[in-house]
Amino acid sequence: MPVSPAMAEDLAAEVARLYEDAEAALLERLAKALEADIESPRWAELKLAAIGNLRAAVEDVANALQQDTDGAVRRALVGAYNRGRQAAVAELGALDIGRELVARETLPNAPAVDRLAASMTEDTRPVYARITRAVVDVYRRIVSGPAGNVLLGTMTRRQASQRALNQFAQRGITGFVDRSGRGWDMASYAEMAVRSVTARAAVEGHIDALAEIGIGLVMVSDAPLECPLCARWEGEVLTLNGTPGPQTILAKHAAPPEQPRRGLLRRRPPASPVVVHVAGSLIEARAAGLFHPNCRHSLAAYLPGVSTRPPHHPTPGTTYEDTQRQRAIERHIRTWKRRQAAAMDEHARRAAGAYVRKWQAVMRKHVAAHPDLRRKPAREQIGAAR
Repeated sequence: MPVSPAMAEDLAAEVARLYEDAEAALLERLAKALEADIESPRWAELKLAAIGNLRAAVEDVANALQQDTDGAVRRALVGAYNRGRQAAVAELGALDIGRELVARETLPNAPAVDRLAASMTEDTRPVYARITRAVVDVYRRIVSGPAGNVLLGTMTRRQASQRALNQFAQRGITGFVDRSGRGWDMASYAEMAVRSVTARAAVEGHIDALAEIGIGLVMVSDAPLECPLCARWEGEVLTLNGTPGPQTILAKHAAPPEQPRRGLLRRRPPASPVVVHVAGSLIEARAAGLFHPNCRHSLAAYLPGVSTRPPHHPTPGTTYEDTQRQRAIERHIRTWKRRQAAAMDEHARRAAGAYVRKWQAVMRKHVAAHPDLRRKPAREQIGAAR
């Protein structure tokens, strides 16, 4: 059974839900804090005086989020690593090397899990450091910003505050930049990080199991609707520990020598070595983008002389651009759900809800027009990765 990042997606879902709930809670607390006493002529003065209360409430959400996330991430990593290892067992179970792998200790590799957990902690550290400051800063701007429009009589204080709050909900708590230089909002950044690290755990569990029994080559699947980052690696053989770059190697034939027939005294000699064309190393491929978040590819053990190249998966009528259109529609749905969570009154809540339904209808139409696409409701929730 090949291993792929999708194998651990459901394990990352628990962590993603924690961030979804936290982002919704922060937006709701901010909206309620602004709405209180909004008709009072002393509203701005009261709001500024209440900053300490808001700060304490936001810190409570952030601390609870970090505490809950630490345990959920650890559970997800152990589960993902074990799934990757079990995939190797299932893949090779019918062979002698597979039976050897089954007999080995199947506890997760503690150093590997610890390393991945530390990586996740480091990647999400900016999230917790920024939550309180970001919410309090936008609160201050909203309290002081609408004054001019209100004095001019162009809008009420409620309308001005809701507009500013909508702008905040539109972009989320921003300021997180990944290693590629892309900007993310808080929940999307954390959800992307946990999905990436659980996917890595599944792949590492798989390749660690293969390395234990001396398998040093793997093969990348051919996935439908592949992105440009992955296309060059499709169907290619990679080394687990070899040097980077294309190369041709001579590998031992993986099939066991044929057993002697009755009446024959000698076994046939083992098969001749196999010439294998290797596209590069797994580390090189991953650094170039293979197994990025939402990657559809999988990885399987490559047995020289036994494994065959994967078949190509044609997708007539559907393109990679169609998948990106689906991602864009998901972003619109999430944006309006955040606006709904940040609504200060029922009118604003209903207006945002109408746009949520509008974009959900667009999604249904888009998926119906492209049979190779599948709708993923989890990606339409607040906090889902972009």
